Amino acid sequence: MIQELAQSLVDLIFDWGYFGIFLLMTIESSFIPFPSEIVLIPAGYLVSQEQMSLWAVMACALGGSLAGAFINYYLALFVGRRFLARYGKYFFIKENALKKMDEYFEKHGPISTFIGRLIPGIRQLISIPAGLAKMDIKLFSLYTALGAGIWALILVLLGYFIGENQELIKEYLKQITLSLIVVLIVLGGWYAYYQKRKTSV
Repeated sequence: MIQELAQSLVDLIFDWGYFGIFLLMTIESSFIPFPSEIVLIPAGYLVSQEQMSLWAVMACALGGSLAGAFINYYLALFVGRRFLARYGKYFFIKENALKKMDEYFEKHGPISTFIGRLIPGIRQLISIPAGLAKMDIKLFSLYTALGAGIWALILVLLGYFIGENQELIKEYLKQITLSLIVVLIVLGGWYAYYQKRKTSV
């Protein structure tokens, strides 16, 4: 039922062309759970059929991802921050916890944002703590764009090369996601080691 509804929505939005991709990716990147796979893999297939431009699809995907991320960021910054400062104690979130989060994102915001954008289930949510911690908006935009751009390119290329084979897409997407998580774990480990050595010098 949900899958059919999602497919109907995708079909409707794709009738709107590039703006539809931008709109769906904005939704996907905001607080509304919506899988980017059902947007960008079909878009990649349409690129392979020369019905869409690769650069235009990527620009709309990246623009939509940033727009959705900004929605989460600014909601957390202007609404969530004020809410937690006033009512956080009722949820066992003290002001000291917010200060620690600010300090963490000041030091590790870029790598956290970049890695978060590449992890399924966390991609949309990483913008919220970044907004709560008042992460520098230029750094937030840069590392969000890097992470979102890599993920979007992976999905578009999957659609481009094997867009008609759903079973193959599922298998490759699973393998790519697992490989990506391993790479991110290694990157995170290297970053932690680098920070530890930096502070010990």
